[in-house]
Amino acid sequence: MGLKHGWLGVVAAVWLAVSGCGHETTITRVDAGVVTDLSGRWNDTDSRMVAETMVKEALAYPWLGNFTQGKQRQPVVVVGTILNSSHEHISIQTFVTDLERELTNSQKVTFVAGKGEREELRTERKEQAMYAREDTQKSPGKEIGADYMMKGTISTILDEADGTKAVFYQIDLQMVDLESNAKVWYGQKKIKKVIEKKRTIF
Repeated sequence: MGLKHGWLGVVAAVWLAVSGCGHETTITRVDAGVVTDLSGRWNDTDSRMVAETMVKEALAYPWLGNFTQGKQRQPVVVVGTILNSSHEHISIQTFVTDLERELTNSQKVTFVAGKGEREELRTERKEQAMYAREDTQKSPGKEIGADYMMKGTISTILDEADGTKAVFYQIDLQMVDLESNAKVWYGQKKIKKVIEKKRTIF
């Protein structure tokens, strides 16, 4: 009987020790606009701020006014490939979406769907031709062709020593005339982050 109670005491002690070492998870909802730079890596704030700044800069350059005056209409713009040449896994689609939002909401250009979206829309028109009522079908061959394409690269330089890491992001974007291949605007944005890991001594 004493042995049984002894084992029960050991089990209880082990359970208390294990339960005492557990980690408690706390979740706090914050506004989407609040900066939460936890890891130092590229995040939603970087994506949004770079898109806002660079689109505003691109639309302030002479190419926009020259086109509008010469053609008497807004230029049609599409976002092309944004390459991730950094050492991180970056959600390029999120950045592309931020660029598309800024271009569309500027009301200074006509923004058209990118390659992937166009394929989906073309498939829908083909299916409408087969299955939809004739008076509701959307005809092919009426897409608006883009005049300019925005494309670019995100790259990084990493420096690290003694627990401190510096990450240097460089975002290069270009606006290219699709008819002449001329680069009518070239923009560059740089972000530098320093991440320090402090050692805790017990």
